[in-house]
Amino acid sequence: MFEDLSGKRVLVTGASSGLGAHFVRLLAEQGAEVVAAARRLDRLSALAQACEGLPGTVRPLVLDVASVAAIEAGLAEASAAMGGLDVLINNAGVAEPERALDLSEAQWDAHLDVNLKGCFFAAQAAARIMARQDGGGAIVNIASILGERVAISVAPYAAAKAGLIQLTKALALEWARHKVRVNALAPGYVITDLNRDFFETEPGQALIKRIPMRRAAELGDLDGALLLLCADASRFMTGSVIAVDGGHLVSGL
Repeated sequence: MFEDLSGKRVLVTGASSGLGAHFVRLLAEQGAEVVAAARRLDRLSALAQACEGLPGTVRPLVLDVASVAAIEAGLAEASAAMGGLDVLINNAGVAEPERALDLSEAQWDAHLDVNLKGCFFAAQAAARIMARQDGGGAIVNIASILGERVAISVAPYAAAKAGLIQLTKALALEWARHKVRVNALAPGYVITDLNRDFFETEPGQALIKRIPMRRAAELGDLDGALLLLCADASRFMTGSVIAVDGGHLVSGL
């Protein structure tokens, strides 16, 4: 689709399922050397086994992005195993709908710790590695259209994703001098195994009708934007936020 990603050393967080697992397979298909990081070793091992025979390689790494110490140790381990780090896909995230009036402190902290704080410290650890490399590197933050518009019962998630979008721009500004590019991919509603049944219900169909293209995204709809931001074809892009949402952000109010 773009230039060959063979030789690119990539770490994907939140890689045990959903978007993360899809990104791991996609990058391995393009020849990248991928570290798949998440908390569930059994799923990571199964993913690595499923990717055997692809042009690239996949190795599992147990990593909890809610812990800064774990992030620093995990990034160091991944970099040592691959001999460097060219791309970080900051994908780990949590989303548990709850009305704002009923939201607990623990629920708030869980969303911000993973969706924003964890992304920052993963980006920081990656940038410290990339800044020492001649070619720098690329960081891709997986944001959301909920970082730019809102829905019911997602206040902490929306706040974290809005913060991640602004963080993307702030880090892009600071790290450009180190040849570290920081961009964000903002998906709309994407069908995964976790939400597929919901989108077949009446409320799910009503949501889809508000999307100008009249459908939710499939995982493969994100491939072009993700690969672009990982590849050298986007070498002059930093601080950009690419929405892949079927026009949802520009739908009428």
